[in-house]
Amino acid sequence: MNVQHLVSVSGGKDSTAVYLRAIELGRPFRAAFADTGNEHQAVYDYIADLPILTGGPAVETVRGDFSRQLAKHRAYILREWPKQGIPDEIVREAAALNEPTGNPYLDLCISKGRFPSRMAQFCTAELKEFPIMEHVVLPMLKAGPVLQWLGIRADESARRRNQPRFNRHESGSFLWRPILRWSVADVWAQHRKHGLKPNPLYALGMSRVGCMPCINCRKSELRAIAEQFPEHIDRIERWERVVAAANKRRISTFFAATTDPTDVDRPGTYSGIRKVVEWSQTTRGGRQFDLLQPGGGCSSDLGLCETGTGDAGAATKDAA
Repeated sequence: MNVQHLVSVSGGKDSTAVYLRAIELGRPFRAAFADTGNEHQAVYDYIADLPILTGGPAVETVRGDFSRQLAKHRAYILREWPKQGIPDEIVREAAALNEPTGNPYLDLCISKGRFPSRMAQFCTAELKEFPIMEHVVLPMLKAGPVLQWLGIRADESARRRNQPRFNRHESGSFLWRPILRWSVADVWAQHRKHGLKPNPLYALGMSRVGCMPCINCRKSELRAIAEQFPEHIDRIERWERVVAAANKRRISTFFAATTDPTDVDRPGTYSGIRKVVEWSQTTRGGRQFDLLQPGGGCSSDLGLCETGTGDAGAATKDAA
């Protein structure tokens, strides 16, 4: 039985390099992208242009559907919150908000009553891994074996350094990491070899592609987002209000922290996105963002998002 090949595409440098490698090796393959609903338009444009510029297959887009989780949470609110003494007005408002908005990221956070965090990084699995598994991998497995090509490199983090080049996934598919031993220079060389420019977000100071902003973004990257793409900060501010109104604590901030220097005058509170953006424009340190240190970030074992590795400068030169 013939093996079916699937390349996971994020719009970033590593998954693009794998997509180009699959073209080089000449095997028919499918490509899939999981849309979180928290992406920059440049990501969508770059992914749409890939097959046009390279001759490779179109990238299929999948999205998570959280209708069932929202309905379950709404029923819980109506059934249990009144027993806990939650005022009827708050119960009604929160229940009404537990309806699908059509945006996967926002729907997920409403159903959870919170945003993901470093200690509860449920966004990667729920928004990227599960949708591709459900909509692409499992249907493919019905027709035969599936080999997933992953854009994972060993020098991105200590955890990824210990991953094998090849293994079986719990879904029944097989995982292959063809660029595991590549350097970032190798990745950019692959782009140049095919005459393909990097995603333009790298040249604009982004260290990662996928989710704008990411809960693990660097201080400098948050500052760059606020300066160049203020509409993304506006959207997060709206989401904070919605998710806060959908939970019993009546508070929810996009960035969580165990020690928060942005609000030292109010101990025990968390800062909203506006306050954190103000902090990102200062030289004050201390806030507990994972990507303040290179190599942290996304926990995906399937190469569905990228970690920052300080290579934005190289991307800028390549894009020039």
